[in-house]
Parts: sequence; structure tokens; C-alpha cells
Amino acid sequence: MKIKDSGSSGIAHNALAPGTMVKGNIQAEEDLRIDGRVEGLIECAGKVVVGPQAEIIGDIHCTNADLLGTVKGNVVIKETLSMKTSGSFTGDVIAGSLEIEPGAIFNGTCKMQ
Repeated sequence: MKIKDSGSSGIAHNALAPGTMVKGNIQAEEDLRIDGRVEGLIECAGKVVVGPQAEIIGDIHCTNADLLGTVKGNVVIKETLSMKTSGSFTGDVIAGSLEIEPGAIFNGTCKMQ
């Protein structure tokens, strides 16, 4: 589902609402916000935001990502992975840069490119 961002940018993005579960792969050309549960591969040409209540079991490939929820899988981020205080990650990261706020949980390896 595409919705228009209420911010000043006016850019459309995709959203997966809380309480929604997807089993399978997701491909998105625009930014994607996940507040539900996904079991599968997420491929996004833009930014992926994993909300604080979200749970991802699978891999993520995108340009940028903000992690506030839980991810169990491997991620390939072209630019920046930003882990917020509430974020929890288990897996391997390949990213241009990695930002981890105090309190975030990171269990895995990271390779910077």
C-alpha cells in the first residue's frame, strides 16, 4: 500500500501496519516502513524503517535502514544502517556505515564497504 508522507517531502512510501504478518518476499521501489511481522526477503530501492514493534525474520537489501524493532537475518545496506536504542539485530551486516545507539542489541558481524 502506498501512502503520501505527511511530512514536507510529499514522497510516497509503502507501509505494513501493526498486526499485519507477511510470509514471503517483499520488493519495493520506494521507501518502506514495517510495523508488523515479515518472514522473508525484503528488497527495497530506498530506505527501510523497521518500527519498534516490528519483527523481521529474513534478509534485508536496501539503500538505507533505520532499525527500531527486531531483525533476525542478514542485511546488505548500500549506505547507512542506523540502529536505535530499541533495536535488536542478530545476523551479519554488509553496509557503507553502521550507527549503533547505546542500548541497541547487535549480535553478529559487520563488514564495511
